[in-house]
Amino acid sequence: MDLPRSTYYYRSRDKSKKKGEDADLRDRMEQLALRFPRYGYRRMTAQLQREGLKVNHKRVLRIMRESDLLCKTRRRFVRTTDSEHPYPVYPNLYRDLGVMEINQVWVADITYIRLLADFVYLAAILDACSRRVVGWSLSRRLDADLTCAALKVAIASRWPRPGCIHHSDRGVQYASMAYTDLLKEHGFRISMSRKGNPYENARMESFFKTLKSEEVHLTEYCSLSEVRDRLSEFIDQVYNRERLHSALGYVSPAEFEINTKQAQRHVLTSQEICPA
Repeated sequence: MDLPRSTYYYRSRDKSKKKGEDADLRDRMEQLALRFPRYGYRRMTAQLQREGLKVNHKRVLRIMRESDLLCKTRRRFVRTTDSEHPYPVYPNLYRDLGVMEINQVWVADITYIRLLADFVYLAAILDACSRRVVGWSLSRRLDADLTCAALKVAIASRWPRPGCIHHSDRGVQYASMAYTDLLKEHGFRISMSRKGNPYENARMESFFKTLKSEEVHLTEYCSLSEVRDRLSEFIDQVYNRERLHSALGYVSPAEFEINTKQAQRHVLTSQEICPA
């Protein structure tokens, strides 16, 4: 018939149907953008695919551009570290260490949160393997009581085996006798980064960046209790259980830990059935 091959495979497209599908997809993406304001198109694509939608990153990127849903990143570091103190400092045990297990390394740091009239301070502890926040505490005072409170919460929720590395900066809150004695009492190996080098605690810095951009900078807090309520929702529910992490293969920290434990049990079962 002297027709090109493409004619045989041609299927007419219903443009109105495609526009309707895009509108439905845009509605869902707007809901996700409100829940996770700093989701880029890759993480947005992964979330939509997890929900059973057949989309690729090109379509998601196009709709996000058309709907002004693309986030604009900004980079900012705030110093909350006082390294001028008489307490001992410890070597960096975390540098170049391949973290492969849960409760192998904990990283800790402090940041500030602005209220309408003053500041409050947040101390948090993160599992370096799963990126899960295992303990946190708020206070109006930047002292060792703040960091000790976060550490006690983390220990009570996880009870890591002796030998877990605790990595922080050299700030007085982490070098104080009250804090280091608590670490030694529970069998932690103490690790500290070099003076004035936030990149040696990059995973903690990444968490604070997410916290600030997706919660703190979007809210005007009036009181310490309001900050505590909002952070409890964001950290314990949104960040730990819902938000997809690209470094974890686009799953949440809670899901990553469940998958890791199931994989470990499978390996142990296989070894018992087929011993070497």
